Amino acid sequence: MLPEPLVVKAASLLALLRSKGLKLATAESCTGGLIAAVLTDVPGSSDVFERGFVTYSNAAKSELIDVNPELIRVYGAVSEPVARAMAEGALAQSSADVTVAVTGVAGPGGGSVEKPVGLVHIATARRGQPAQHRRCEFGDIGRSGIREATVDVAFEMVRTSAMA
Repeated sequence: MLPEPLVVKAASLLALLRSKGLKLATAESCTGGLIAAVLTDVPGSSDVFERGFVTYSNAAKSELIDVNPELIRVYGAVSEPVARAMAEGALAQSSADVTVAVTGVAGPGGGSVEKPVGLVHIATARRGQPAQHRRCEFGDIGRSGIREATVDVAFEMVRTSAMA
């Protein structure tokens, strides 16, 4: 069962996008499709939600949304440059007007001193505008907690992008 507060926020976000005539696409790594799942839990979302890319592996990031493998090699998958490239790649590979991309360390393992569990990079892109980025440090609040907090911030960033 999806968290009801996120579904309510998704419905509000979809209504805003609909009122602006905007389509949305997602590019997800650490959330594994949770953003798309929450969005599509809202009846009628198909007129706004254009598509979702679950690019969990580095290869998928490159193959599906054209993230340059060199960016991943130099900065790591969990980084601002990769999040921005994911958002821009999703825009290029879809007919959406706005995209959101997430990449991070959901835990419980996989963290490091430089990139601890709970670190997530989120980026939005909108046609004709520069991509926006936010670094989130949620802390080790559990895998589900990190993923849900990421969805919440992603929705907030898409809302801001839609209003621009």
